[in-house]
Amino acid sequence: MGRYCIRVATGASLFAGSHNRVRLWLVGAHGETKLELELRPVRGQEEEFEHDVPDDLGPLQFVKLRKHHSLVDDAWFCDRITVQGPGAGEEAAFPCYSWVQGEGVLCLPEGTGGGSGGRTTQTVANHLHVSPARLAGDNALDVFQKHREKELKERHQIYCWATWKEGLPLTIAAGCEDDLPPNMRFQEEKRLDFEWTQKAGALEMFLKRVYTLLSSWNRLEDFDHIFWGQKSTLAEKVRQHWQEDEFFGYQFLNGANPMLLRRSTALPPRLVLPSGMEELRAQLERELQNGSLFEADFILLDGIPANVIQGEKQYLAAPLVMLKMDPHGKLLPMVIQLQPPSPSSPTPPLFLPSDPPLAWLLAKSWVRNSDFQLHQLQYHLLNTHLLAEVIAVATMRCLPGLHPVFKFLMPHIRYTMEINTRARTQLISDGGVFDKAVSTGGGGHVHLLRRAMAQLTYCSLCPPDDLAERGLLGTPGAHYAHDALRLWDITARYVERIVRLFYHGDDVVRGDPELQAWCREITEVGLCRAQDRGFPVSFQSQNQLCHFLTMCVFTCTAQHGAINKGQLEWYAWVPNAPCTMRMPPPTTKEDVTMATVMGSLPDVQKACLQMAITWHLGRHQPDMVPLGHHKEKYFSEAKAKAALNQFQTDLANLEREITARNEQLDLPYEYLKPSLTENSITI
Repeated sequence: MGRYCIRVATGASLFAGSHNRVRLWLVGAHGETKLELELRPVRGQEEEFEHDVPDDLGPLQFVKLRKHHSLVDDAWFCDRITVQGPGAGEEAAFPCYSWVQGEGVLCLPEGTGGGSGGRTTQTVANHLHVSPARLAGDNALDVFQKHREKELKERHQIYCWATWKEGLPLTIAAGCEDDLPPNMRFQEEKRLDFEWTQKAGALEMFLKRVYTLLSSWNRLEDFDHIFWGQKSTLAEKVRQHWQEDEFFGYQFLNGANPMLLRRSTALPPRLVLPSGMEELRAQLERELQNGSLFEADFILLDGIPANVIQGEKQYLAAPLVMLKMDPHGKLLPMVIQLQPPSPSSPTPPLFLPSDPPLAWLLAKSWVRNSDFQLHQLQYHLLNTHLLAEVIAVATMRCLPGLHPVFKFLMPHIRYTMEINTRARTQLISDGGVFDKAVSTGGGGHVHLLRRAMAQLTYCSLCPPDDLAERGLLGTPGAHYAHDALRLWDITARYVERIVRLFYHGDDVVRGDPELQAWCREITEVGLCRAQDRGFPVSFQSQNQLCHFLTMCVFTCTAQHGAINKGQLEWYAWVPNAPCTMRMPPPTTKEDVTMATVMGSLPDVQKACLQMAITWHLGRHQPDMVPLGHHKEKYFSEAKAKAALNQFQTDLANLEREITARNEQLDLPYEYLKPSLTENSITI
């Protein structure tokens, strides 16, 4: 008995409040009381009430609530409910962080460690309310285990797998964003911003096309006609220096796609050196012996069918680039082979820095076009977006809200299902952006994704393994590699702190049926039986679980940031990364003219579309949540909160390191700066 102080917090997003009436009950170990109050939740407000209860409720276990409506079901986004009981006892927290719909009774378990509970009638969209983290075997009462089982059974009906294309990762079953469960949707501010920037980009593209109707389009300088509007300082540097060999080489280390370069351990078999190139062979051998020879091989593109856009055939190449690291740490191209040997061309032409300038420039443009294709499809779409979606769907299907891994991952899968669904209906769909402007569009992109999927390994997603395999550990000037390793290490320590709070030994990991089901769901179902490429089908130890969770978080945060954010800066100047090529790769050098170069690069329409879409996808997001700074308090345990605080401290220290280093660089590398790294894949 005594007075209870109840605080009800409503989310701050648009339309989070509700005009419907909400009633509350307090449920304790000794009894239950209905509060004689009704509230109409107000967006962004925490409303406080006091209520005298004549009976002794005992330790609080649940808050029950019911939202009534007459004509319109006005959904309410409930952040949390907190209750302070009589005396100076600890405040009880009842987290929710979900849309509340319908008129059923919702039962929120107490979230500070004193109790747990289940729902009497489903009213939370997608069952996302949270409470103290517990493993399946931790439930003292049978009702809590039944609650977990009921929750997962309902989630299996809501979160279903679908096959977008055979041979690719499974996706959420949603034909468009409106088909998604409410809690996987953009908040209203995000939706409005996303759709407004699409319209703004389309308007800018239209104005540029109108402007160019009165201008020539036969020199590289004519791309200046569309190089206005949304751009960055680095994009301007790209425009000024893109033809320089040093700038070309730098991008393999720290550009939009730092994932292809590797240190050579032998001369590639496909590099056929004809007679008369003995000096080049000697140079390559010398760099190889010194450990300063690198390569970028685009063989994955060999044989991929090229697009046909409005009746005009587009073209693809499968280049090989050999580069050397000079004593000053500059990565410089030595030779480019645009196509691998074939029966019709057993000795493909080789392009050298000493060739006529336009021939050498065109060869580099072909490399940059090929890099655009692999970057967008293999390293961006497949290795981050589609993988994150598999993690997200498996999490919703296999882990109940009480599970610590569910709580841990929820901030890192925010908005992922909707942004991927929009990509499948707008970017890579039939008639989408790829079909309209990209040389792998029209079906080639699906062929390329299937090839990339067949090569996707678990180790390739883990920077310590990937960078070691590519021979890039300790490479001078490799800022992506350095920052990725630091972020991986910081994330791994955070993961370990959380895991060891709830898994006190390897036997606990092995004995968690929900965790093991989640692992199998990712590898065998979502990734289509990827165990032959190193993905686990079970967790046998704490260390194995920690490594996998680190991969999940790193993929959904840092890796996506490193791959996504460079688009705006490196692709805005279209000649530096042409989305398509309109003439076949050159086979001779002397015949290359400016007309050949301009005839190969994208025309005005495709160039404008490339600029518009890379701005839309690469720009800073106004509702961006920095890595580790989510507002939702999924964990209520003090040690879990301390682990997050330490994670934030470690990230702040890394931020200072990167800032100090960048002050000494002509080209600062900021794509893995923690404050600029988003907490999930939202764009």
